[in-house]
Amino acid sequence: MLKDKDVTIIGAGASGLMCAIEAGKRGRSTLVLDHVERIGNKIRLSGGGRCNFTNLNCGYENYLSENLRFCKSALARFTPSAFIDMLRRHNVGFHEEDNGRLFCDRSSIDILTMLRKECEWAGVEIRLRCGILTLRKNDHFTIKTDHDLVRSESLVIATGGLSFPKLGATDYGYRIARRFGLKVIPLKPALVSFTFHPGDLRVFGELSGISVNASVSCRGKKFSEKILFTHTGLSGPAVLQLSLYWNEGDSIVIDLLPDTDIFQFFVEKRGSSIEMRNLLSRFFPARFARKWCQLYIHSKPLSQYSLKELKDIARFLHNWEIKPRGTCGYGRAEVTRGGVDTDEISSTTMEAKKIPGLYFIGEVIDMTGQLGGHNLHWAWASGFAAGQYA
Repeated sequence: MLKDKDVTIIGAGASGLMCAIEAGKRGRSTLVLDHVERIGNKIRLSGGGRCNFTNLNCGYENYLSENLRFCKSALARFTPSAFIDMLRRHNVGFHEEDNGRLFCDRSSIDILTMLRKECEWAGVEIRLRCGILTLRKNDHFTIKTDHDLVRSESLVIATGGLSFPKLGATDYGYRIARRFGLKVIPLKPALVSFTFHPGDLRVFGELSGISVNASVSCRGKKFSEKILFTHTGLSGPAVLQLSLYWNEGDSIVIDLLPDTDIFQFFVEKRGSSIEMRNLLSRFFPARFARKWCQLYIHSKPLSQYSLKELKDIARFLHNWEIKPRGTCGYGRAEVTRGGVDTDEISSTTMEAKKIPGLYFIGEVIDMTGQLGGHNLHWAWASGFAAGQYA
């Protein structure tokens, strides 16, 4: 059966649904296709099921791309307050947590219900469990699925990245881009935990489950939040943030006491007979303090250290260097770094410059956000932008 549509969107995630809503509001007949069984699988999991749907401090500096300026136009036209207005129209309760992160009061299901209703009001048709067999472009795009033959004036690729393959993530969007001659920036898992080399794992594996407030830095970027020791390596918000900028072979530097001048503290307590491991237990979990002393210093009463020894210990606590083996990969990554080169796409419309009628939005583009709602906001903003033109 042949279906004629003005706009066909491949991908029923955040960016695809937002684009469909906006295109439908313009009176464009709009079809959303996806091979998965439910809409918005990544929305469903976001923020531990409470959906960290945006960030009040969202700006271009919160993103990583070969061309950061690309996102400015879309972010300016669809701000966090624009999404908040939509939530209020649907009476979805939300609250702010640290660093401007906004979460649903109840669960991510409220966001999905809102998007589904908006699609219904805009006359959007959604077809799930739908595989795409062939895709051609002549005067129109012709998409053969395992259900129908669709002829569409505009085609929007909203297929996301490679993260969470168990939720249905594939490389389809990148393959489409390459097929039409568009450049794709190399892909890497991002917002992902690091793994240890076997030697480090033997040493630090017993610290699994311990978290420490710290600053981690690499390639001139620094993040100050919790780090978490796991049974495979390092995780926690600060580590996930840093993974955006880390490349294979890089070392990371950890400041275990970013808000404390520990050398000055040592000097003030120098006459004390307290053991170093017990003193450090005031700042860290006892198990961590004990292990750290066992590995790097001989724990003894503070009064028995020379000033040079105390200075060396302090320097090490503020500059602890570790070289990760790698990351936990796409299976554990929240997003994919890299994607369709922004030089190939209009920052105003999200349309491919070389292929009229072909649009790319969301994570499939080389625009990766930091932790804290920035990636979902890019999905809303890029989807909104394309929805005004597709």
